[in-house]
Amino acid sequence: MKLIKTMPILAMMFIMLMVSCKDKDNNDDDPTPTEDVAPTVLSTLPENNEMNIARNHNVVITFSEEMDPSTINNSTFTVEQGTADISGDVEYSGVEATFTPTEAFDASTEYTATISTEAKSQKGMNFEENYEWNFTTGGSEASIEGIDLGASGNYVILAKTAINNSGTSALTGDLALSPAATSYITGLALTDNTGYATSAQVTGQVFASDMADPTPMNLTTAVENMMTAYNNAAGRSETDFLELGAGNIGGKTLTSGVYKWTNTVTIPNDVTISGSSTDVWIFQIAEDLTMSSATNIILTGGAQAKNIYWQVAGHATLGTTSHFEGIILSMTGITFQTGASINGRALAQTAVVLDGNAVTQPAE
Repeated sequence: MKLIKTMPILAMMFIMLMVSCKDKDNNDDDPTPTEDVAPTVLSTLPENNEMNIARNHNVVITFSEEMDPSTINNSTFTVEQGTADISGDVEYSGVEATFTPTEAFDASTEYTATISTEAKSQKGMNFEENYEWNFTTGGSEASIEGIDLGASGNYVILAKTAINNSGTSALTGDLALSPAATSYITGLALTDNTGYATSAQVTGQVFASDMADPTPMNLTTAVENMMTAYNNAAGRSETDFLELGAGNIGGKTLTSGVYKWTNTVTIPNDVTISGSSTDVWIFQIAEDLTMSSATNIILTGGAQAKNIYWQVAGHATLGTTSHFEGIILSMTGITFQTGASINGRALAQTAVVLDGNAVTQPAE
């Protein structure tokens, strides 16, 4: 009787032993969990075959694991245009390597980036094969077309709501205000004439929407043209330089092209704009433009103020005794602090505020 009762127990123990042996046999076929594998690429910036890349874009590669930093350098991480090597600096941190070109990439050009098999992981494992990817820059190889100012280009200052002056300014060129009336032009001691006014501070004429015909119609057209020019500048999509200097362009030399920022742009130090007399610069600024006191924009190589366009969605402020070059197209206001000067135009969709400034229209 005891033998009969113990038989089920023995059967169960036999089954458990068989299962254990089978699991052991299966585990013998599994690869060791500590086996080393070659590193791989998780992602790249730009992505493979990505188009319209800004010419100042860095090239970034993200690895599947930490790499041996001594093997991530200009020999193992390269960028080429055709068969020509591109000069740049390589930095490695965490699981990312960044290639920063010494000079901006060419416009509308395809480039090839490569991480070679000489790159090793921290475990000493090499890439199994070279990893390559391509990207193409944006911008235009041809000359950039300037902005048509239309009738707004007849004025050195054009505003919609007010032109306010303090101190004694020296304004060379015509001034205009519309749809606001003459009373919103202050601090210039105007002398009324038929269809225009004059001022001892203005080498030119002053116009407002409530003056005699044909001034009101002329100013309506000028304001419409100013807004069209603003939209033209803001709408240029062939971006050459994106977020240059994270918005701080002090100390930089700017070659011709379309520049775009999604934030505020500051000029804390002198800036050089370098190019020929036919080169064009378009600066698209999504927020404010602020220039520090006693700083200058310097033109070299024949660059001309009439070909430099600053499209500013926010407020443009030129600091005390600063000097500015180019045409400001502001959706908001333009403020010249004490003694600031400009060789260009101030075209604002609200007010222009002056304080003892020299404002001179650019040579044509």
